[in-house]
Amino acid sequence: MVSVIYETKGRAREFAELAINLYNFCSHGCVYCYSPDVIHKNREVFSTGLYPRITAQDIVQSAKQWADKGETRRILLSFLCDVYQPIEQETQLTRKCIMALHEVGLNVTILTKGGLKSMRDFDLLTNKDAYATTLTLYNENDSLRWEPNAASPKERLTALESACWKGIETWVSLEPVIDPEQTKYLVGLTADITGHYKLGKLNYENQLPPELKEQISEINWHDFGWEMKSLFDRIHAKYYFKKDLLKEMRVNPTEFKQTWVCH
Repeated sequence: MVSVIYETKGRAREFAELAINLYNFCSHGCVYCYSPDVIHKNREVFSTGLYPRITAQDIVQSAKQWADKGETRRILLSFLCDVYQPIEQETQLTRKCIMALHEVGLNVTILTKGGLKSMRDFDLLTNKDAYATTLTLYNENDSLRWEPNAASPKERLTALESACWKGIETWVSLEPVIDPEQTKYLVGLTADITGHYKLGKLNYENQLPPELKEQISEINWHDFGWEMKSLFDRIHAKYYFKKDLLKEMRVNPTEFKQTWVCH
């Protein structure tokens, strides 16, 4: 059986300590996506997969094993792909996963760019779960350029607001940062519906098309990082800065006071 619930490592552990990957593909087509390289798949093949990575029964068995060990940490859905793929309308695997985890007392964090599609499962989420969305850009045309098949920024904001009003804990992943000014604007738009942020620079830049790579190379990460810290402090937001960004800010991660870590 494929490993289902697993302990994360490396950069992934800065987002969550436990995770499940339901699919081995993602239709969003984000040009910065690292997953195809991680699982050694052609990008075109990765964006057109047709089947889940695991079954609902795999999840049930794994959930029981972790629950029997007394596990209490939330389980993130997911790292390799977005769990709200078009095929979800048929499989409803994400919904089955949430139900299986809840059945044995485990809870989830949903991290998605699925927008309105992700609201389908809000009836299952409780105040012990969390809902997060990735916000990279606000401009619709920019978003289409970088994340052509993901939900629009406005849809993601609508879903985040809905989760907040339903009493579900929310947070925002501001990673990767593509346009610093748009990142700051997105913080302003979401301060009243989350107040929790994870911030990180773009990694794996070598895989980008030349014109997009040049755009990223012009960002002054040192100044941007400190500007964001000032902004978060000013609005009393809780935040976690990824280690790669802290390195650019020339601070020791062990000495930088993070105000929030979502595990």
